[in-house]
Amino acid sequence: LQKNKAYFKRYQVKYRRRREGKTDYFARKRLLVQAKNKYNAPKYRLVVRFTNTDIVCQIVHAKIQGDFVLTAAYSHELPRYGVKVGLTNWAAAYATGLLVARRALAKLGLDQKYEGFPEIDGSVEEVEAIEDGPRPFKAFLDVGLRRTTTGSKVFAAMKGASDGGIYIPHSERRFPGFDAESKELDSEVLRDYIFGGHVAEYMRSLKEEDEDRYNAQFSRFIKAGVSADDLEDMYANAHKAIRADPSPKVTEKKADYSKKHRKTVGLNAKQRKDRVRQKIEAFKRAQA
Repeated sequence: LQKNKAYFKRYQVKYRRRREGKTDYFARKRLLVQAKNKYNAPKYRLVVRFTNTDIVCQIVHAKIQGDFVLTAAYSHELPRYGVKVGLTNWAAAYATGLLVARRALAKLGLDQKYEGFPEIDGSVEEVEAIEDGPRPFKAFLDVGLRRTTTGSKVFAAMKGASDGGIYIPHSERRFPGFDAESKELDSEVLRDYIFGGHVAEYMRSLKEEDEDRYNAQFSRFIKAGVSADDLEDMYANAHKAIRADPSPKVTEKKADYSKKHRKTVGLNAKQRKDRVRQKIEAFKRAQA
């Protein structure tokens, strides 16, 4: 490949978010394209993203102007429902997915018609349409750039949203507990993950092996008074609390917006020259 004049004349710059490595446009195109016979009906996506300290779940649809968020839920809201620690683990991702589902259905007036699956036993089911009523709210999972490995936390959020009453087409292949050889899902393993059983098991084993490391690694759990035996009840109560009141909490704005911030007006050429002259004169006076 010769990078000559002909190469650069024909060079086409990629989209900004592709250059930044933030958006997979190959996947995005397939998530956005709507069937022509559905006219202007929006195609909703369950967008799941993870940061170091938070989990973000959004119900999003795209327009020409850009993406529009129907509703959103964050794992930093979970302390309101009794989950004070472990806000980025598998169980927290499930609870955040459940929260965004109940919040979206409440906003659309479908929360009474589609309650999802309140009894959590680790089985995988999809929401089905009721006979005499509206069809279930449908969304497609958007994982972004995250790898879709078996047991990934993106599927925890999807499972939570599905159990919350949103119809998300999926199978059981990527949940923890699925055996690739037998092609079967161990529902007990999945249930353990939903209620933080894997975390509780690790807490117990680490405490037996190295108590100093346990005290350092689970210092926030110890400070909050949460032990390995408390986790299942904590998450079970959180699921009930989310279903009872999924509405977002309106926070008071602390900033004072009454003051008007005026942008300084730029100087013209004559004013700039005069400003320079004044600075030079002030400098000379200071030297004298």
